[in-house]
Amino acid sequence: MFRERKARRSKETNAELNITAFMNLMVVLVPFLLITAVFSQVSILNLNLPAGVSEEIPTEEEPPKALEVVIRADRFDVLERNSGLLKRIPNLESGYDYQGLNAFLQQVKAHPEFNTDTGVTLLMEMDTHYDIMVQTMDAVRLIEREERELDEYGNVIQGELFPNISMGDAPPDDSAGANKSATGAN
Repeated sequence: MFRERKARRSKETNAELNITAFMNLMVVLVPFLLITAVFSQVSILNLNLPAGVSEEIPTEEEPPKALEVVIRADRFDVLERNSGLLKRIPNLESGYDYQGLNAFLQQVKAHPEFNTDTGVTLLMEMDTHYDIMVQTMDAVRLIEREERELDEYGNVIQGELFPNISMGDAPPDDSAGANKSATGAN
């Protein structure tokens, strides 16, 4: 019996780890990941996010015009930061009125005070869905036309409205409070 154990031990051999198949996989996988990483950067949209709390610097000159679009649950509010509300665009039965927003922003862009501006600030309520934000950004950035103009290669030509988009939190909705107090007084 002792000899059988000794015989078994001597028959065991040292096994070497064969990593050739793993190395072949890495040779194929690494270039693939590098190629796809480059293409994912093409679709990135640069945004100007708020830097945080800063001190106001008193100036004597009039502050520049700044366009803001506030995304509420039931409407869009288009504001000029210094003068206030320009237009309130209520939702349609099917959802937000992106075409109405785009058409109004085209009118604003045609105005002499805003025709050279390229920036707009999107202010959103905390429960705004990502898809709504993206569709609003598209409505703010690009001119939507009913008839499509094509270039010599058959690509759709699109114009820009306000391509420099900044984002932030929407202020509290004071119009809802005003409506509640008005209905409570009756």
